[in-house]
Amino acid sequence: MYYQNNNNRKPRTPRSTNTTQQNIIITPPDKTLMVVVVFLVVIGVMAIFSASAPKCVDMGVNPAKFALQQILGVIAGYVGLRFLSNYDYRKLINVTNIYAYIVIGLLLLVHFTGDVVNGAQRWINIGPLNLQPSEFAKPAIVMLLASVFHKDANITDPNKWTSSFIPIIVMIGLIFIQPNLSMVILLGTTSIILYLCSSGSAKLIGMMAATIVPIMLLHGLKGYQSSRITTWLHPESDPLGAGYNIIQSLVAFASGGLYGVGFGASKQKLAWLPEAHTDFIFAVIGEELGFMGCVIILVLFWTLLQRGFVIASRCPDMYGKLLAVGLTFSICFQAFLNMSVASSFLPATGVPMPFISYGGSSVMVSLWMIGILLNISKKRVKKIRVQRNVEYI
Repeated sequence: MYYQNNNNRKPRTPRSTNTTQQNIIITPPDKTLMVVVVFLVVIGVMAIFSASAPKCVDMGVNPAKFALQQILGVIAGYVGLRFLSNYDYRKLINVTNIYAYIVIGLLLLVHFTGDVVNGAQRWINIGPLNLQPSEFAKPAIVMLLASVFHKDANITDPNKWTSSFIPIIVMIGLIFIQPNLSMVILLGTTSIILYLCSSGSAKLIGMMAATIVPIMLLHGLKGYQSSRITTWLHPESDPLGAGYNIIQSLVAFASGGLYGVGFGASKQKLAWLPEAHTDFIFAVIGEELGFMGCVIILVLFWTLLQRGFVIASRCPDMYGKLLAVGLTFSICFQAFLNMSVASSFLPATGVPMPFISYGGSSVMVSLWMIGILLNISKKRVKKIRVQRNVEYI
């Protein structure tokens, strides 16, 4: 026989008065995400070496120059990844505005002192570093929106405008006049996704899109930006001019076939495919590794997307969920844009492929974003089983 003894039970002293902390345990970071990122970085360095070696030889420099510079960006990104993966993501909300104003300062510095390359003013030299501040705007905008949308999706609150919306508009405006329309599209789309994920009004987004998009198409695009759409539809109309890049990119894919011509054996990168190590590196991968190599890249980014959304779904607080969704979408949507341009699925945009294309700022910021994702992945909800005190006699 037994009976429940509640009279002689001594009250327990709770370990912590913070019930939120009691329900959360720290687990190891997401291993699948780490493996995927390692594969992407390694493939990227190898692809950059292969695609840029002929250009380096023509320049009379070390054939591995661009690959070595990319490795420096990877090292800087890894340092930030390690720090951010161990830095509680909830504390980022306290430094979000400081980081955003630093990015605005760098974008202003680009506007006044930046280097002009191919008609665009997007880079600044700080000592030995060649930075592209628009890359730093990606996590800044995600952090700003997560900090104001984690409570509600009200966009009429004046405090939200002064703390987040106005800095975001300033950043996007400074990037637009560089000009860098592709990055504006990326940042704007990421902002819309975060607004919708925070229970924002889809009807409002539709009304804004119906108003703003036609105005931009009619009055906001520069001449060369409008011609990109025409060239995308009919590249054969100007095969030696505006349509040259995309035609050579398609030739690279066709030459690769199913299994490719072999690593380092691409012919298009020798003299025909411009920007082979940046905007069109996916075409070089398609020629050297074939359709199967392209599928591997797609699977890796799809896995990254899936793991990022799983991390968001398991996060116990809305701020972490929005951070995870925004960072994951920003990386994967940029990869989708790059691959779509190289394969002529979309008009030319000029965005690099994260982890793969050459660019120290791009790989560094992308690894920082992964560091935040890894930190969010450590958070789990702990299930507590309540046991009754039973005394046997």
